[in-house]
This record gives sequence, C-alpha cells and structure tokens, in this order.
Amino acid sequence: MCLAFKVHVSPPIQKMSPPLASFVREPAEIGESHRDFTLIDINWSWREQPIFTTRAHVFQIDPTTKKNWVPASKQAVTVSYFYDSTRNSYRIISVDGAKVIINSTITPNMTFTKTSQKFGQWADSRANTVFGLGFASEQQLSKFAEKFQEVKEAAKLARDKSQEKMETSSNHSQESGRETPSSTQASSINGTDDEKISHGGPENAVLQSENDRLKTAIEQSNTNAKKWETELQTLKESNARLVDSLQESNANVESWKKQLTTCKEESEQLRSKIVELEAKCNEVNQEKETNAQLSARVQELEAELQDREQELENLRKQAEIIPQLMAECESITGKLQAAEITKKELSEKIEVLQSDIEDGRQKQGQIKGDLKKFMDVLEGKIDELHEVRQGLSKLGTDN
Repeated sequence: MCLAFKVHVSPPIQKMSPPLASFVREPAEIGESHRDFTLIDINWSWREQPIFTTRAHVFQIDPTTKKNWVPASKQAVTVSYFYDSTRNSYRIISVDGAKVIINSTITPNMTFTKTSQKFGQWADSRANTVFGLGFASEQQLSKFAEKFQEVKEAAKLARDKSQEKMETSSNHSQESGRETPSSTQASSINGTDDEKISHGGPENAVLQSENDRLKTAIEQSNTNAKKWETELQTLKESNARLVDSLQESNANVESWKKQLTTCKEESEQLRSKIVELEAKCNEVNQEKETNAQLSARVQELEAELQDREQELENLRKQAEIIPQLMAECESITGKLQAAEITKKELSEKIEVLQSDIEDGRQKQGQIKGDLKKFMDVLEGKIDELHEVRQGLSKLGTDN
C-alpha cells in the first residue's frame, strides 16, 4: 500500500490593505510573551480550551512572491479554535509533530474567504502572512467558515466590552479626581493603620478567588494533559500504521520493479520476434515475387504448349495423307506385277516400262525417305511434347 499526499490548490489571493510588511512586529512590540509562539507550554494549556477542531491541509503564502502557496504540512493535520478565558481572546492553532504551523489570534478585522469549494484563506497581519486551508469536503469548509464568523463576532464583542470598561473606569477616575479635596487625597495616599487593615479584607478575598481559580485551572490542565496523552497515543498508533503501510509500499515497489524488469525482458523478446517476423515477411515478399515470375513463365510455357499442340495437329493432319501414299505404293506395286505378267506380251515396251519402273522406284524411294524423315520428326515432336508436359507437372507440384 503506497501512501501519497498530493494537493494542488491555486486559489486567488486577496489583497490586504495595508500591506503585510507594515504589520511585521516583534513579540515585545505588540506586548506578547513567548507563550504566543509555543504550543507545548503549560501557561496556555490550562487557560485556553479547544472549542472546535477539524482536519485540513495547511498552506502559507510565499513570503517572496506573495502569490504562490507553500505547503506547511505534508498531510492533513488538526486545526483547532482555542479560547483564552483570561484574556478573552480566540486563536487558531495547528501543530504538525512538534512544529507549530498556525498560531493566529483572531481579531474583528479578519475575514475568512472561500476561494473554492474546498479551500479557504485568511490574512494575519501579526504573523505577516496569509494562511490557507484545504479541506476534504465542502461541508468541513462551511463549518470552519461559520465558526470563524462566530469567533470573529465574539472577539468584536469582547473588544467592545473592554473598551466600555476602559472608558467607564477613565470617566470614574476623572470624576473622583475632581470631587476629592487635596487633603483627602493626601490622607488616602499616606493612610492610617486602621484604613490599611480595612483595605486588607478585599485583597485577601481577591487572593482567595485567584487561588480558587488557579486550582480549577490546574485541575483543568491535568484533564487536558490526559487528553494530550490520549491524542499522543493515537498519533503513535497512527505512526505505527503509517510505518507498516510504508514497509508494505516498499515491498510493493520491489515487486513492481521485478514486474518492470520482467516486462522489459518480455518487451525485448517481443522486439526480437518482431524482427524475425519482419525478416519472414521479407522472405514471403520475395517468394511472392518469385511466384509471380513463375506464374508469368508458366503462362509463357502454356502459350508455347498451345503452339506446339497446333504444330502437332498439323502433323497429324499430314499423317492422315500417309495411307493414301501407301495405297498409291500398293497400286504401283500391282502395276509392276501386272507389268511383269504382261512382260512377255509387252516385251517391245520393256525398255520403256523399265525406264518407267526405274523412275517409279526412284520416286518410291524418295517417298519412303520422306516418310521416314516425317516419322522421325513426328517422334521428336511427340518426345518434346512429353518433356513439356513433364516440366509443367513439376512446376505445378513445386507451386
């Protein structure tokens, strides 16, 4: 399980008037003690009580550009409203581990602005920065904004009451100064023992009430310490879970690395197979070209075969004349026999007939020679035709 926290928020930044730089003051200048800048402090743990708590991603404005947001926490942290009953003041405090990332005292002049559905911001002139909070839901943002408005109104009422008390005490002191004679003032400054004793009673009552209040505060601080111990234990458990998750994520990363190596090997094998297939495709293309050439050669041979068959047909037609020639030879032979029979009767014509016989014999010999040559040519043509057929049958078998 891999845990990753990625927040990308770019809300618009409201301009503050006067500029933030004009509010930069040291703690001594604004009358604040070191208590306002440290969370792990017993002085505020029993005086301030959390009145509202939520979780959010904390951002601060970039002090250089005053435009970009800088994450103040790596993950969602606890953000709480605290009320100081002694000072009658309200603060927003957030801690990431042992680091205080928000310590903002709410004043009536502050304004919390929703810049998106899950993001809000407010400017703190004392801290000279702008805080931004990214929430998991719009409902959490709305609750935080409502509480900010309530706390702001309470701070305004507290400021108005304090101003009224200051004005009343100022007016009362002025009236007392005008009505009291100078001798009375002197006697009250010097005082007598009886007056000192009489004034000791109210001071003891104030001390007693202060003591009771301190006891109550100490008891409350003990309760808060137990709460902080519980939260610390919860944080430790969460940390242990996060460590387990981190170890699991590391194991997953190793398995992913192995899978990546296996995928790379398979990719190399596939690439080699692709190269082999491309080579085979080239061979197939070459074979296709060879087959095309062979097909063209077969067509040529078929055309040549047709020509040879035509010649053979012509020879066959010529061979049909041979029986006629043989018949003529037989008739000539019959005539010779008839001539021999009638030799005696035609003795006078022997010389003429002998010459005719010689001529006939010569003609017969020529005819036989021609016939023999014709038969030899015919047999050669037939042999060539057989060879052509055998070559065609071999080509068909090879294809």
